[in-house]
This record gives sequence, structure tokens and C-alpha cells, in this order.
Amino acid sequence: MKNIFKAMVIALLAIGTMAYSAVNAKAKELNKGQSVQIFSAPNADGAITTKTIDEAFEKSGLAIGGNNNMNSPFKLRFNNVHYNVYNLGMFSNADFVVKLIKKYPKFGSLTPLTMSIWSDDKKKTMNISTLSLTGMSKAVGIPENDPDLVAYAAMVKTALKAAMPKGEFQKTNFPIVDPKASFAQEFTFDVSATDDKAIEELKGNIEAAFEGEMEPIGFLLPGYVNLKTDVFDAAEFNDYDIYVTYSICKFDVIYPVSKDTPAAGAWAPCSMYIYHKKGEDKVHVGYLGVDSWIKSLAITDKESIKMLYEAQGMINKILEGMK
Repeated sequence: MKNIFKAMVIALLAIGTMAYSAVNAKAKELNKGQSVQIFSAPNADGAITTKTIDEAFEKSGLAIGGNNNMNSPFKLRFNNVHYNVYNLGMFSNADFVVKLIKKYPKFGSLTPLTMSIWSDDKKKTMNISTLSLTGMSKAVGIPENDPDLVAYAAMVKTALKAAMPKGEFQKTNFPIVDPKASFAQEFTFDVSATDDKAIEELKGNIEAAFEGEMEPIGFLLPGYVNLKTDVFDAAEFNDYDIYVTYSICKFDVIYPVSKDTPAAGAWAPCSMYIYHKKGEDKVHVGYLGVDSWIKSLAITDKESIKMLYEAQGMINKILEGMK
């Protein structure tokens, strides 16, 4: 019995030495296998705001690429809001982005990472949803024990604790998504690997068609990052001559989904990448499909599901039309 007790103590101490244990030693097992995590804190005095959350994330090493108040457009468009506070935010760490894309080019579909921030107006709490380590791993097909992915996920947990020191992870009952399932929507465009001008022209045509056709059908593009010039060059990472990401959102989608599933912001705005690796004869375009939302969050509302699939169909139609 003593040996068993001793082994348990050693195991707990080992966990305590890990970076993310300072946030919540139980978090790793609390919702094991679930892709989305929710961190909540009491906020009856209103001290926690989206601004204080932004500041805490920035100090923790996560640059905020935007934190959008969704209630303003919701009031104008739908004449109603579901929560006193509902924001969709984007954040990233340049060092980890470089390290992960070096190994896994499709990590652009999680660059930036996203979160929803909302108030529970009955419980007087503030809540933040993000992807868990498991969710990040499954979404892009990266081993869950990849040291850079583990460290990135730990940084997110540290930022959550810094933003809401009295907070804790909530027990959730989201489904366990099959780790072999791929919800990625991927497109490739043929190019000559040696024709730099043609490659750049194709990128420009994709962006022009994408931007020109998305906005008229109700999509917003709240974020655009040229990783090649803004991140890779500073890190002297020269494998790509093109790598950009778009953040994509649609009011008609997020409004109905957020009513019953406010944590959906862990997936939204979704990130779409466009990249060309030097020496390849393909330009790659991709993003995470809406099944990642539906299956990982157990969305059952028929109207929400309909809007999600319609939005995905619109995006895919534009990209297919470019071929």
C-alpha cells in the first residue's frame, strides 16, 4: 500500500513540474480527448473585460490579431444578442508558428488560433473557449506529444490563467472526435516550379477572386497575415516564397451557432492558408471544414448546421471555380 501511495505522490509531483500544471493540475484529465476547452472565472464586479484579456494574452507571449465585439453587428443585423459580452478573438505566437509550420505546413489552418469570450449573465462569469492540445493535434494531424505543440498549448493555458487568475477549466461533455478523421478542405493549383512570376500571379488571382466574391455574399475577412514577410523573413525561414492566411467569418453562421454553443469561437473565425513551397509545382489552399465544429461541439440545431454547410459550400465553390 505504501508503494502505491508513494508512486501516486511521485506522479503528482511530476505533473506539477510541467508548464501548464500551474494553470490547472487537473485540466489534462478533466476533459481528456475533447477538442475544445472552456476556462471560466467569477466576474460579478465586471473587472474582467475583453481589454484586460487582450493585455494578459499579450504579456504571456500571444499577440492579439483582433478581438471583435460581435454584439454590435448582431444588434444591427438581427436586433438581438444572446449575451451581454460576446467576442471572437485571434491570437498567435510567431516563434511557435515558425517551428510548427517548418514541420507541418498545414498548421496555417490554425494560424492564428481563435477564441470566443462571453459572459454568463446568470452565473456572473466570464468565459473563454480555445482549442485544447488534443484539438490542435487532431485538427492538423500533428502528434499530440510534439514538443512545440505541447509548449504552444501550455502558453495558451498560461495566458488564460493570467487573464482570469481566479478561473478554472470547466467540466464539459463534448464528443471525442476520431483522431484519424480529417475535416480539412484542401485545394491544389498546378504551377511551374521555376516560374516565379506565374506563381505570384496565381496567388494574386486567388486572393482577388476570393476577396471579390466572398464579401458580396456576406463573408467578412477580419484578418490577413502575410507569414512570409511578417514572420518567416524575420526568423530567416526561407522555405516558402508565398505563405499567407485569411481569417474568415460570416454573421449568418456564427449568430445562430453561438446561441447554444458559444464555445464555437474556438474554431472561428476560421483560418485559410495559401502557400507555395520553393521548388514545388503546386500552390496549396486549405482550411478546416465545418464538420470540425459540428462533431467536436455536438451541434444539433438544424438551422445552425444548415448555415455551416452552406457557408462551406460557398467557399469551396469559389475555390473550385479558380481551377
